Amino acid sequence: MKKLNLSTKILIALIVGIVVGLLMQGAQDAANNYIKPFGTLFLNLIKLIVVPLVFASLVVGTTGLGDVKKIGKIGGKTLAYYLLTTAFAVIIGLILANVLNVGANYSIPVDATAQAQEIPKFVDTLLNIIPTNPFKALVDGNMLQIIVFAIMLGASIMAIGEKGEPLKKGIDSLAEAMYKMTAAIMNYAPYGVFALIVPVVATNGPSVLLPLLKVIGVVYLGCVLHAVLVYSSTIKAFGKFSPVEFFKKVSPASMFAFTTASSSATLPINMKCAESMGVPNHISSFVLPLGATINMDGTALYQGVCAFFIAQVYGLDLTVSQQITIVLTATLASIGTAGVPGAGLIMLTMVLQAVGLPLEGLALIAGIDRVLDMARTALNVTGDTACAVVIAASENELQRSTASQKNASM
Repeated sequence: MKKLNLSTKILIALIVGIVVGLLMQGAQDAANNYIKPFGTLFLNLIKLIVVPLVFASLVVGTTGLGDVKKIGKIGGKTLAYYLLTTAFAVIIGLILANVLNVGANYSIPVDATAQAQEIPKFVDTLLNIIPTNPFKALVDGNMLQIIVFAIMLGASIMAIGEKGEPLKKGIDSLAEAMYKMTAAIMNYAPYGVFALIVPVVATNGPSVLLPLLKVIGVVYLGCVLHAVLVYSSTIKAFGKFSPVEFFKKVSPASMFAFTTASSSATLPINMKCAESMGVPNHISSFVLPLGATINMDGTALYQGVCAFFIAQVYGLDLTVSQQITIVLTATLASIGTAGVPGAGLIMLTMVLQAVGLPLEGLALIAGIDRVLDMARTALNVTGDTACAVVIAASENELQRSTASQKNASM
């Protein structure tokens, strides 16, 4: 009998978890008290490896580029790709919200009140990029600061030539050790996925979600359309890569991101997926950790849908100029809130304020934010991998023979 691969195991765990969650809707406490802890344990294992994995892989990826100028070149391409696809994501969200009339026939609950999330000033975000203490950044898990420090360290190791070889070899060894530890932890991914999805479904069953089901449906539809239209076209046009093969190979990362709602937690699996597509390690180690922090296609699409929904709920019509403002604000906010906890609701706060919509509308979305977060994180992670394929192909470094050899492994 053929051994099941990781993606099949995760899919089975996801489906079984949803069924069990539906059956346990009358026993939410049991799901949260006795099943969820196993999912939390798995997430803790993932969190254990994320910081050293990101740090080591980024340093290795940066030194592997071989030329300091190449860092700027690849970094520029990566940032441009992320910003463009994010803009397309908001546009798709707004088009669907307009066409499907997402907020029609919805009445505002009497207790719809929420505190606006504190918006970080852009200057503060810029200043926060550079860590004053890199060790504190590592301890605190400040991903943006870790990324900047790792890239700077990698570039400096290259700049000092042979003197940097001992340090480079040491970090290479750390990276290899982290890859090995990651592979061991990933064996438990299906069990973790099951334990995480059961309490979510048991707590947020269909009866709770029905009033806002249209918003959820539009966001999910938008995520699917964005993946199929934008990612398929970019990897086909610029990466010369089969979209069908791409979605097949990225599925383990997408499903895991859907369950955990965490781009950082999915990073180890995503790096394996990129490797299976022939993306060289020095590019995936650079592009993917960066994307896990700043790429927010799914989140931006959600901003467009939710802003339009809130406007309709309050009986307000969004003008074309206001909708353009939403596109610009959501796109730039994806960079401006990089590394900020709860970035989804903070970005939505920024968007609502930018177009003069009532912040009380946040309460309407907060209740289903976890369900929406699952879809938008899956899209974010898929976009990270698509970017890695496109960047590798643009540098003529996409190892297609490697991808074909690993067809059966993912």
